[in-house]
Amino acid sequence: QVQLVESGGGLVQPGGSLRLSCAASGSVFSINNMGWHRQAPGKQRELVAVITSGGRINYADSVKGQFTISRDNAKNTVYLQMNSLKPEDTAVYFCNVDASVTMFRRMNFWGQGIQVTVSS
Repeated sequence: QVQLVESGGGLVQPGGSLRLSCAASGSVFSINNMGWHRQAPGKQRELVAVITSGGRINYADSVKGQFTISRDNAKNTVYLQMNSLKPEDTAVYFCNVDASVTMFRRMNFWGQGIQVTVSS
């Protein structure tokens, strides 16, 4: 199984930046896609960005040019650099990892969520 530990959230003023980190640990065959979702109050959870093990990236249209996702495969860690933050970026951000727990079985894992609040 995979355990995910998120860090880096908090309160920031509009226009500021934050960097989220999510470290994955556990005994698995391989870690495949790593990504971030977010859920704002009263809204559904939505995909923010995802990066494959080969480095291909997809972003939600709402964060293109503003957020940057990256990963360190040696550390099994995914990052989300968030710049020019706006109040509408306020949400709980969830790390998501797709892992092959065996050579033939893939599972999806979620972090506990980390609060990002953009407010003056």
